[in-house]
Amino acid sequence: MSAGQKKVGQAFLPVPSRHQNPGTDGTDKNVCPTLPSATPWKCLCAYDGAPFEGWQSQRTHRAIQDIIESRLHAIFGQPIRIHASGRTDAGVHARAQVFHFDAPWRHLPDNLRAALRAGLPPQIQIKTLRAAAPDFHARFSATGKRYTYHIHLGEADPFTRPHVWPIERPQTRPLDLAAMRAAAKILRGKHDFRAFSALSGPPKENTVRDLRRLEIIRRGRRVRIVAEANGFLYKMVRSLVGTLVAVGDGRLAPEDLRALLQTGKRTTLVQTAPPQGLFLDKVFYAGE
Repeated sequence: MSAGQKKVGQAFLPVPSRHQNPGTDGTDKNVCPTLPSATPWKCLCAYDGAPFEGWQSQRTHRAIQDIIESRLHAIFGQPIRIHASGRTDAGVHARAQVFHFDAPWRHLPDNLRAALRAGLPPQIQIKTLRAAAPDFHARFSATGKRYTYHIHLGEADPFTRPHVWPIERPQTRPLDLAAMRAAAKILRGKHDFRAFSALSGPPKENTVRDLRRLEIIRRGRRVRIVAEANGFLYKMVRSLVGTLVAVGDGRLAPEDLRALLQTGKRTTLVQTAPPQGLFLDKVFYAGE
């Protein structure tokens, strides 16, 4: 460690100095004097959910939130609470989860991103980090989300299996994708999706959602189910996928899904797909 650096957690950051990386006006380029003392920081991250106990903090401290907050504590020397666009269950992955936190930082955002990345396990990546508007909230400012669920038809190799739902069926009885697409057409639009959630007891939130996109795409042995909506209920995407597969398997007819929407009651007909095939692909915000 040189005299011009200080150690923060596992990262070495520049020490503010007029003699280090000076700008044309003699100021340090690594310092952002215009930022307020407590800045909201918007972060985009990706993670492999397999080794973790979901996103939300757990007593075991093995949730993704716990690990990121522990790293921020090391950087700032005080507890920092992060707020995500939503929770993902254990085993679910993300290509573009968004979270924010408030903290004072006078150096460049890239320096903070480097410090945060340096102490995280390789299964968690901070893709971008930037100062956000004062009223930004990762969850409440979101206008929608897109998830993709991956199904592998047939036996999956050891490198593919951790990130798909492998469905092995005889060639004489393949999944009926045409029936699945007919069922997806019924589900698209604005409906009460309570029957497709894992909520228990009286609803504590509005269960109406606008499912703007529900598309089934096949390439070779890989089937992708893309779901995009203004929001999703607890385990809603995995419930939709499990039900669509039941249609493709012949255990349900497309019209059975219309009845589920109308009654709003979850029954044993609605099965939850396993978590490892699900990816959070994008969180939408106004103006982006």
